[in-house]
Amino acid sequence: MYLTNSPFWLQWLYPTLTWHKNRKEKSIYLTFDDGPIPVVTPFVLNTLKKFNAKATFFCIGENIDKYPEIFADVISDGHTIGNHTYNHLKGWNTDNNEYLNNIKKCSDLTRSKLFRPPYGRIKQSQISAIKEQIPGTEIVMWDVLSGDFDQSISTQTCINNVLKNTRNGSIIVFHDSIKAFDRLEHSLPVILENLSNNGFNFRML
Repeated sequence: MYLTNSPFWLQWLYPTLTWHKNRKEKSIYLTFDDGPIPVVTPFVLNTLKKFNAKATFFCIGENIDKYPEIFADVISDGHTIGNHTYNHLKGWNTDNNEYLNNIKKCSDLTRSKLFRPPYGRIKQSQISAIKEQIPGTEIVMWDVLSGDFDQSISTQTCINNVLKNTRNGSIIVFHDSIKAFDRLEHSLPVILENLSNNGFNFRML
């Protein structure tokens, strides 16, 4: 069970997290979680180039260590990097100290002040600990979830999830992962073309 758009009440419960950007500007923020990995991340980079679009990649530290060349390609293409923990930990199931240490381990690789909790699952106590122990960190959530990771949905559903919910300032989540690739490969070009034709600017966090 997941929500393709983040409801107001959830944003109200977690006001210190970033859910979207300026609603007055016709800009949107593409984000990709779980990379870098072979095949999928290069596909994303090539697709973004075709639309002159920039994005933010929330990377898993373990994958950075496995595929440093692909990580370097993301940086050299001018995209922003974010921290997605070293081992893709779910905050709700993880001790706070272990969680913070895992974030810091990934931070040594990403050198980023942007952090997104895997699965969007994070305790209030972990939010407080991050703010205290890693000052300046911006915890980034989203207001549009593509659902590309969901192997039970079609490519068209993935497209609809994004296009029906995106508005000014939206932060949109995709995944440069093997699990998402069947839907991402066909939906991403369609989505980028549609949003571009509707006058949206693609900006980085």
